[in-house]
Amino acid sequence: MKMHPVKVVEVEDEGMVALLGKQVEVRCAVYIYTGILIGVNTTCIKLQDAAIVYETGPFTDAKYKDAQRLGGEQYVSTSLIESFGETNKGY
Repeated sequence: MKMHPVKVVEVEDEGMVALLGKQVEVRCAVYIYTGILIGVNTTCIKLQDAAIVYETGPFTDAKYKDAQRLGGEQYVSTSLIESFGETNKGY
């Protein structure tokens, strides 16, 4: 097998940290969460005005088909996160 050398470059304030203060959608092993990302560390993230998204509906819709607010702030374990990103979808 032929191997190519890999150059690793660390980019400061990338990934979850870049989304602090923004509304995010976090896809985990079982649930999808949404809310304002207000905290990030190595074990969990903290969402303000969080909701569990039980049904997204079409991705082009402005609102989730079924998102239930959890109330207040919620923590999500980073070990369960499969993907994440900024979203403007309402709930």
